[in-house]
Amino acid sequence: MASPEAPELHEGITQDSVDALSDANAFDSQSQEPTEGQPVDSVFQLTVRLPHAPHKTDIMVSAQEQVQDVRQSLIDSPSTFQYSCFHLEHNGERINDFIELSEVPGLSPGSELHLVEDPYTEKEARIHIVRIRELVGAAGSRVDTLHGISAGLSLHDEINAGEITQNSDGKNTLSKEAHPMVNYDLDSPGSLKTLIPAVREPAPRTLKAIYLSSWNPPPYYLRQKGHLLYLQITTNEGEQYHITSHVSGFFVNKSSNNKFDPFPKALPKSHKAHSLLSLLAALSPSFNESFARLQEYNNQKDPLSTFQLTNAIPANPWVVPLANSSISSHQADLARTQENYLISGVETSETLRDWNEEFQSTRELPRETVQDRVFRERLACKLYADFNDAAARGAVLVAKGEVAPLNPTEERDAQIFVYNNVFFSFGADGVGTFANEGGDEAARVATGKDVLGVKAVNQLDIPGLFTPGTVVVDYLGKRLVGQSIVPGIFKQREPGEHQIDYGGVEGKDVVAENEGFAPLFEKVSKAFRAKKHAVWDKEGTRHELEASVETKGLLGTDGRKYVLDLYRITPLDVSWLEGQRDAENQNVAQNGQQTPYPHRMAVLRPELVESYWRARMRDFVRTEVDHRRDGKNEEPDESTPKERISEKSSSEPSAFTEENENGTNEHQDQASGNSNEALDRIDLSKFQLGLNPDVFSGQVPQTPEEKAEWAKDEAEVRAACKYLTTDVLPALVQHLKDGDTGFPMDGQSLTRLLHKRGINIRYLGEIAILARLHGPRLEALESLAIQEMTSRAFKHIANRYLRYLPGPFAAPCIAHLLNCFLGSKLNSNPVPEIDESLRALYPEGDFAFEKVTPGSLQKEVEGQVCMRFRYDLKSVNWTSRMKHLQLLREVSLKLGLQLEAKEYCFKNMGEIECVKSELPTLNGSSDSLLSNGTSNGSNKRKKKAVTRGSTVANVSAKPPISTFGAENILNIAPIVKDASPRSSLAEEALEAGRISLAQNQKELGQELILESLSLHEQIYGILHPEVARVYYQLSMLYYSLDEKSAALELARKSVIVSERTLGIDSAETILGYLNLGLFEHANANTNAALVYVRHALELWKVTYGIKHPDSITTINNAAVMLQHLKQYHDSRLWFEASLAISEELSGRQSINTATLLFQLAQALALDQDSKSAVNRMREAYNVFLTQLGPEDKNTKEAESWLEQLTQNAVSVAKHAKDLQARRLRRVNATPRVTMGTRPQPQVGQIISPAIGQDIQASSTLDSRNIDELLKFIEGGDTAKRTAPKKRPGRGNPKRRGGGSVGT
Repeated sequence: MASPEAPELHEGITQDSVDALSDANAFDSQSQEPTEGQPVDSVFQLTVRLPHAPHKTDIMVSAQEQVQDVRQSLIDSPSTFQYSCFHLEHNGERINDFIELSEVPGLSPGSELHLVEDPYTEKEARIHIVRIRELVGAAGSRVDTLHGISAGLSLHDEINAGEITQNSDGKNTLSKEAHPMVNYDLDSPGSLKTLIPAVREPAPRTLKAIYLSSWNPPPYYLRQKGHLLYLQITTNEGEQYHITSHVSGFFVNKSSNNKFDPFPKALPKSHKAHSLLSLLAALSPSFNESFARLQEYNNQKDPLSTFQLTNAIPANPWVVPLANSSISSHQADLARTQENYLISGVETSETLRDWNEEFQSTRELPRETVQDRVFRERLACKLYADFNDAAARGAVLVAKGEVAPLNPTEERDAQIFVYNNVFFSFGADGVGTFANEGGDEAARVATGKDVLGVKAVNQLDIPGLFTPGTVVVDYLGKRLVGQSIVPGIFKQREPGEHQIDYGGVEGKDVVAENEGFAPLFEKVSKAFRAKKHAVWDKEGTRHELEASVETKGLLGTDGRKYVLDLYRITPLDVSWLEGQRDAENQNVAQNGQQTPYPHRMAVLRPELVESYWRARMRDFVRTEVDHRRDGKNEEPDESTPKERISEKSSSEPSAFTEENENGTNEHQDQASGNSNEALDRIDLSKFQLGLNPDVFSGQVPQTPEEKAEWAKDEAEVRAACKYLTTDVLPALVQHLKDGDTGFPMDGQSLTRLLHKRGINIRYLGEIAILARLHGPRLEALESLAIQEMTSRAFKHIANRYLRYLPGPFAAPCIAHLLNCFLGSKLNSNPVPEIDESLRALYPEGDFAFEKVTPGSLQKEVEGQVCMRFRYDLKSVNWTSRMKHLQLLREVSLKLGLQLEAKEYCFKNMGEIECVKSELPTLNGSSDSLLSNGTSNGSNKRKKKAVTRGSTVANVSAKPPISTFGAENILNIAPIVKDASPRSSLAEEALEAGRISLAQNQKELGQELILESLSLHEQIYGILHPEVARVYYQLSMLYYSLDEKSAALELARKSVIVSERTLGIDSAETILGYLNLGLFEHANANTNAALVYVRHALELWKVTYGIKHPDSITTINNAAVMLQHLKQYHDSRLWFEASLAISEELSGRQSINTATLLFQLAQALALDQDSKSAVNRMREAYNVFLTQLGPEDKNTKEAESWLEQLTQNAVSVAKHAKDLQARRLRRVNATPRVTMGTRPQPQVGQIISPAIGQDIQASSTLDSRNIDELLKFIEGGDTAKRTAPKKRPGRGNPKRRGGGSVGT
């Protein structure tokens, strides 16, 4: 069957469009008329007749598929690999590739199609050769200017292979005592080995070489005879052949390296075939056998881990294998330099595109129907991906000096470039535009804010308003902005004619107005909660503008209205700029004065403005309701304002509605009926709130009325700033303390959490101060905030030294800075590695980094943190609290570093602290643990450990002079920020499915969810971060609906796509692995589940370290899984480890700790330790009694358990011998009572009970029969008992993840 999930290697726009139309038809018909039991597709079988063996093949298709889908399925099918240039016929008539099968006349189930080979064109021949080279494994390693080493890496297959290895000899390969968690040390340091793929056996070779011959291209007289290309092939037997690519196919010619004779050889040496694959099979006797082995080799990996990413930039791992390892070894391949020609042709016309025209033409496509929207969004997604790729590649070349500037006489920072029809400029104040705002610092921030603004406007999708394609790339200390060229932006205007048509022309001195722009800008302002306001030019003339004076409108020569410079769509954070912080911040000063912020581009985040608007609207509704109750003698409403008003009821669109990590809007939890009822009662049109984005920016009102209005606007903005510091910040910290929000794991997840709440990164210092006030529970948050501040400070320092440094010295510079930053305890006086012969070639280079010492760098970091975050690092002794490995990871991700995987020593030999690679000793007797298996397993497992470790360097017996060397910096990859919008259609379908499920319309909800999944895959392509996130969200939904097999498959896909697009150690990948393990356990594959959990814990150690607050849930889940395997003693140890972390973070008297004591007591009872079980249950009961009172369900439950455990303790002790005998006879019995596992919450997720679960489950410990556990302990005969009634799982009143799901 032509699967819609199969990504295509070469995806054309026309093909995308037709696919999208087909999917839209399916979605439209189902969403408009949902009926029970309605089939999604009519699937049937067709027979395809082939010109060569096996002469026919059967294929499953659906009526809604296009003919080109069938073609792609044939191209990808192993039995028809050789065909790529052909068409299909039915009843002797050629079928158009771009129609649905349902439109083919006379086509029915069982019909025959005929595959007819077409003559080649040069383009088809080039595509065929590229495909065959990849198919036969002849394509060597690629060195890409954009993608780094091992870009798009996935480790899932080998983690899964570790589980398969354990069970390869049958179900009972592991002994009763062995399991993936044997001897696992939760307190051991993280290992870089976890991030490195295992060394695989080399792929079978089918050919020695295949490349374009030096006789290319064909001369003119032979082109007229149908010659297209000439190839040279060397078989495994060592025979060399010259091949002619002809319009009719491929044949062996009579040329040699010295003689040109491209005509066919005479019989019997003549070989000819339409497909190059068939010709290779005829020329090489060993080809078919080696090709079959190659296919088996490739099939060992999941297709998702091998498909090429076409709609997203792959993630670059920060740690990569050794440069000389077999994984990343560089091999000879003459065709590597020919690939650009094979893909693009000699004129490269296929790569020169008018990006702006494509963007705006796509935006102008119709959007009335669902089919139109799918077509439009899919086309836009592909276009943004292509532009981002092209712009990032161009930016790298500009940064390296490979592109000539258009204005070479200007200063370096003022130079502009055009490459591949993309306009590039530096993110620096080259012409003095931001001289009063902070110079280069302000310009750099403005470019980043501009990308966010363009993305927000793109998401609004306002008809008639256009934006240029925009990308920001950080590379080698330089920030470059790539934009599509807006027609007319370089046009020389007539005297007196403004370059800009709306907004500020020359700063704020000249302001232009254009009535044509006002309605469009009004829509933008409403979405960003901005108000129409007055501004004044240098003459004092008043101008009414809908947006900030900094936001400009340009009427292009193509007649389109463009919006530019969107870096000031929200007001300035005046509280921050004026330094009005709490008293605890006021003592952060240098020389008695507070360090000034480096720029005046500190604006409020749009998410904060949206949150403030919603808070004010809630106040308005409450006031109205109270007023009506007081003013009219009506019966009091039973519902509260919050219950009766849906904040989504406003018709004003917003580009920044708050979404939690589940993707659901926090304000959409009210039923639509209540919302409509409220609208009848309260007129929301009376509520008017807009912030003036230009207050505090130098505007001077002229009249008293204008000054009064301006003062009002200033007060409103100050109120919004106060709302951030007094409401949003404390609320976030409190949520994290209470465990109501998923805890961040690293800098990226912390940043994302803050941004979703509308908190700027500059408030990290405030976060750290608030976290310290809340004690041990938030010590992890304080540590993360300090780590993020120091890593960002180091990034700014490193960028300053790299900015004007010649490229060959980037690695020595970074190595020296890292030695001063992280390796000063090993070498307190590191010396940079400089090649003086190279240095002489760059007399104008800036080599200031040579003067950096550990002491000076420490002062610089402290100064940067003080200036940017207003936090005093000295007060917390940050150098002694430093987590070297985690800080190295953060710095590498921010600078795009790819480091050699080796054992980095950060301290001297007396207090050695290294990143251990945990390599086995040479005699194989090491007890070191694998990240994905047991330590004392079979010989195969030990062999695998050696193989995996061989990609990580050993530390020699001699201590290194410095922690880092220039040779350890293997690559520096660009950091790309784009403005690609999300698919609104796919998100609408997903939200509709969630609402249906919440309203108990299970069948409709699942149908809409499936449609949303299909739309995500069709619009984004499978390998895309948004698709990874929807896989994750849907896996959680299906799990809550008890669709465990579907949840497992979606979780597996989520993990692979997350690894390839977000990173193998990103927070989302770790959460994916944790929940994949949970779902494997739910599907009765507990060993595999523990392998995944173990790998996630190893990743956790690298990204955060040990004892993360959310690891309590993970360790509990692992304990439950071990209990399921009847590993009662090990399970008890894991419960104890979870309890120890909880006591450290929350204290012994917390409800969380009491819940864990309750669970541990049960585990102790199962482990035959009745005395300890009674003691732990008594401790739990005492905490519940103190914290919740005697009438609480939890207290009563603990009391009941305590009473019966106490009564049975004596009986259990008396019958110990009899019990042991019975347990030996019952080794195959499954205990009736086991703890429940629960999903791991996403970072920032607001925890609530899952759909379909009893909310009461989250407020009770255990409602099952206590006798079940006690009878099992006493050895009661479980066979005589009837199956217990299904009851809600155990819950924790403060626990994370809602109700637990029983095993």
